[in-house]
Amino acid sequence: MNDISMQPKQSLLDGLNDKQLEAVTLPYVPALILAGAGSGKTRVLTTRIAWLISTGQVSPNGLLAVTFTNKAAKEMLTRLSAMLPINTRGMWVGTFHGLCNRLLRAHYREALLPSTFQILDTADQLSAIKRVMKVMNVDDEKYPPKQAMAYINNCKEEGLRAHQVEAYDAYSQRLREIYDAYDKQCQREGVVDFAELLLRCYELLLRDASLREHYQSRFKYILVDEFQDTNRLQYQWLKLLAGLNMQAEPNAVFAVGDDDQSIYAFRGARVSNMLDFERDFQVENLVKLEQNYRSQSHILDAANAIISNNQQRLGKQLWTAAGAGEPVRVFEAYNDIEEANFIVEEVRHCHQSGLRLDEMAVLYRSNAQSRVIEHALFSAGIPYRVYGGLRFFDRAEVKHAMAYLRLINNPHDDVALLRVINFPARGIGARSLEQLQQAAREQDCSLWQAAVNKVGNGKPGKGIEGFVALVHHMQEDASGLTLAEMTELATTLSGLRGHYQTEKEGEERIANLDELMNAAATFIQNNQDALEGDTSGLIEFLTFASLEAGEHQADVGAEALQLMTVHSSKGLEFQSVFIGGLEEGLFPHENSMSEHQGLEEERRLMYVAVTRARKRLYLSYAQSRMLHGQMRYGLSSRFLDEIPEQVLLRLNQRASNQNMRSAEVQAVPSSAPALPWKIGQAVRHAKFGQGVVVSYEGNRDDLRIQINFGREGMKWLALEYAKLEKV
Repeated sequence: MNDISMQPKQSLLDGLNDKQLEAVTLPYVPALILAGAGSGKTRVLTTRIAWLISTGQVSPNGLLAVTFTNKAAKEMLTRLSAMLPINTRGMWVGTFHGLCNRLLRAHYREALLPSTFQILDTADQLSAIKRVMKVMNVDDEKYPPKQAMAYINNCKEEGLRAHQVEAYDAYSQRLREIYDAYDKQCQREGVVDFAELLLRCYELLLRDASLREHYQSRFKYILVDEFQDTNRLQYQWLKLLAGLNMQAEPNAVFAVGDDDQSIYAFRGARVSNMLDFERDFQVENLVKLEQNYRSQSHILDAANAIISNNQQRLGKQLWTAAGAGEPVRVFEAYNDIEEANFIVEEVRHCHQSGLRLDEMAVLYRSNAQSRVIEHALFSAGIPYRVYGGLRFFDRAEVKHAMAYLRLINNPHDDVALLRVINFPARGIGARSLEQLQQAAREQDCSLWQAAVNKVGNGKPGKGIEGFVALVHHMQEDASGLTLAEMTELATTLSGLRGHYQTEKEGEERIANLDELMNAAATFIQNNQDALEGDTSGLIEFLTFASLEAGEHQADVGAEALQLMTVHSSKGLEFQSVFIGGLEEGLFPHENSMSEHQGLEEERRLMYVAVTRARKRLYLSYAQSRMLHGQMRYGLSSRFLDEIPEQVLLRLNQRASNQNMRSAEVQAVPSSAPALPWKIGQAVRHAKFGQGVVVSYEGNRDDLRIQINFGREGMKWLALEYAKLEKV
């Protein structure tokens, strides 16, 4: 078969613990490896492949290994090259999309594709959908192209073609028609999108028995990494390739995953695939990798205690031989600014004690939380890097909103005008812009003045006329408003909020627009003495934002503190980790309360966050936080209550907050209004029915109450008019 010894090399198995050894040397059977955080999952998976090859059970080209990223596939092949004297170039190791592309290239005729078929990236796919919709004369305001793209991709990831999708009304019927027309256009042009790669490959294997049997015979060993992140179609593809229910004995699928780290439901991942796999393949070999090589035991005790509250899990208990280590530190801040300053001071202290900045990370549930932390780091002169994302003032939606504020202040700002004159889209194309720029050059004036002149001459075009009217309207309505109100006006009248509401992941962008309101309100609070007369502070705020957006993020390769969302942190580890914003409604997110299994996914997210820390973990929350431009008074996260007190070190304890959950009213600054209903109290509303009080925001004259009404979801009500009854 090859030149490799048919006997196992002891060096391959050296250093494996008992459970790792059991997993690596399993016989030819379907197996589920429950690999806890930091338990050596990648080593087990790679060593399993090396052991199978070195013992002669399979040739390098006779197995298939699926990873979720190209980086993971490359790392696996690099490790294999170091472990065995083989050429890994031809091995079938890669992502779902990469492997499906390879198979379709080899069998393009059977797949009804040209040999030169091209793959559309996200931008290309969106452009193709726009062309289809234009031919169909579809109203792109009623059916936003990005929403249509999300619909098409979701259908494909469920394994459904247009004719298989159920339409419930005229709207969904139209979306189905767009999907069908898009599919036909792609077929004519010989192109496929990412979702199509997997669906086309699945359909090919399903209908072509000889081809299917060939690959089932070839890949007797199938290994899958991050199995908890598979979606419905990926699992169906694996079952098909393994010959489940088609052969007397299915191929040996070696599925490695951690149901407690399944945090991508919003991308279609189904944690239930792990339970289904155990049932469908009649798995008798469930191996739990529970020894953790990353964190010390106080951190693991916290993680185990939190995740044990989830009901839908296979169950495991992480442990370590590294000792108890330091207790988990908890800090309670009066507000988000004090919380950010605490994090900065602790980062500075750790750094002065010898810990490198890039060995520390600040994690947050929502991207919008980064603004306050970024400002505190900037003020303290501590270099940082936003991992997997942009700094707050560099985010597109924030830059769009700032451009509208700049136009309110000075409509002759050509840079701001060019950024938003056709965003959101208002029918001003490239040709119209060229004409406007030509007119500005000829008249030696700003683009704004050229646009006003066109309107005055009665030849502006509807788009430009509408934009001029919009800016005039915004300037008029902004008169007399506070800076926060002006910011809300700009994001609403401009159509930015409405535009992002139609996007699949627009909620995060809207959260950043809300955070911009908070930034405006906070700026006024902090600079009242420096502002002259009754100025709104708009000019000063624009200057401040420009300075904040300056080049103070660390250069690539330079030592820097890492800032990131919890989702982005998966797979990473740090010596010290800070998790901020641990408040009900923020983490866990308020949307999780009304979503099926939403709270369990939030708890898994918290579990991922905690297990990123090796030696030191900080948890923090604030009694009050700026949201929607107003102060909101919250309650500490239930996740904090789920951690045993014996592993915690509470760095401070507000006298008014010994037990927030049992208190009559949650602790708030002395200037806060009296709150008539306690957090957690059951109340009844005439329209929405029975609910539970979650939070408050506002001041004495404009107090709002947040209530979770179960089926009706989270609602903010003006307390003065809510007419609530005690249950």
